[in-house]
Amino acid sequence: MSDFIDVPLYRAAHGRTGDKGDRSNISVIAWHPQLYPLLVDEIGCEAVAAQFAHRRPSRVQRFLLPGLHAMNFVLDGVLDGGVNDALNLDTHGKSLSFLLLDMRLRVPGELVPLLKGGHD
Repeated sequence: MSDFIDVPLYRAAHGRTGDKGDRSNISVIAWHPQLYPLLVDEIGCEAVAAQFAHRRPSRVQRFLLPGLHAMNFVLDGVLDGGVNDALNLDTHGKSLSFLLLDMRLRVPGELVPLLKGGHD
């Protein structure tokens, strides 16, 4: 099986979000270890910066955590100044992991059985 399907990232991974000042820290954790190499190949700093372009990150960094089958993205300048300065409803940026997990992912057919859910 070598066909590909296009799915939202949340079918292959889950995430957590934290914050420190005007910096958001978003982890992406593969649902299955065999999905991790695909995430590393497909979800890089440029793709994440494009997904958050409307928030104008000043820098996006990615840290790989292969032992956990996870990646951690650090986005600078995306929280409107941080908890004490932001006027938006989500001053901690907790919803930003959902925005990241909505990115599209191209999955080879042999990995499709490892995906969660079926709502594309």
